[in-house]
Amino acid sequence: MFTAAIEILDARFKALVLGNVHLEKLHTGCRWSEGPAYFPAGRYLLWSDIPNNRILRYDECDGSVSVFREPANNTNGHTVDLEGRLVSCEHGGRCVSRTEHNGKRTVLADRWEGKKLNSPNDVVVKSDGSIWFSDPTYGIDSHYEGDAAESEIGASHVFRIDPARGTLEAVATDFVKPNGLAFSPDESLLYVADTGNTHVEDGPRHIRRFKLSSNGRKLRGGEEFATCEIGLFDGFRCDTQGHLWTSAGDGVHCYHPDGTLLGKIKVPEVVANVQFGGQKRNRLYICGTTSLYSIYLRAHGVSHPR
Repeated sequence: MFTAAIEILDARFKALVLGNVHLEKLHTGCRWSEGPAYFPAGRYLLWSDIPNNRILRYDECDGSVSVFREPANNTNGHTVDLEGRLVSCEHGGRCVSRTEHNGKRTVLADRWEGKKLNSPNDVVVKSDGSIWFSDPTYGIDSHYEGDAAESEIGASHVFRIDPARGTLEAVATDFVKPNGLAFSPDESLLYVADTGNTHVEDGPRHIRRFKLSSNGRKLRGGEEFATCEIGLFDGFRCDTQGHLWTSAGDGVHCYHPDGTLLGKIKVPEVVANVQFGGQKRNRLYICGTTSLYSIYLRAHGVSHPR
């Protein structure tokens, strides 16, 4: 028996969800929740409250919530690198930064071809240590999520930071507003959302799918994978079987790798991003507009939080 939070659209979704589990509200009081990152060694989740300029911390062991960092340069997306360090997209800093084990902040990328980045939005780390991130203008469009400014680049791209040299390369330059991104479990595919509908009438509101080159550094293809029915896709993650769990206007949508919408986790707020956590990586953390939610699934996230 499935609870009201679970909407079955395709019978295959039944194998990914659990009966008699409820959507849990873990915390509220945010203005725009985003960028969840899970740290298995400490069993805690960090996420951004962008307009309030802080990073919050949910302790999975006792359910407590505390402020991890404030001010936080209006951070948006986060991930965890191969050494267990926090990697953050900063709207205020207009950069991608890393928090070292001793707490020191290291700027990994803030300029491309001599021009300031717009406002890095979401970020993932590949198994070779490379860092991939999107750079739309949301953090410089107004003073609400950062500091209003003109784009020096004049466009919004997807970038890759080389792990050996630290150099920055634009890997996709044909987006209106690139947003969430995630690798497939085997890293042969990269999914990237385009939320250009926020800036262009009848603009894109879809996720595109790219194939990685044999050396894992270049992208090819980029066909449309799915179009959002309600609201916009923002952040998302893949489970171990390659299903895509993505944010949307009415909750979390789950897509089969063949592009079929299998079902939804209904959430009473617009969802911005998700992340798998828990000791068995079967707990889906969900950043709603003002709140943090979670639900347990049959599906499991990949071992590395990319």
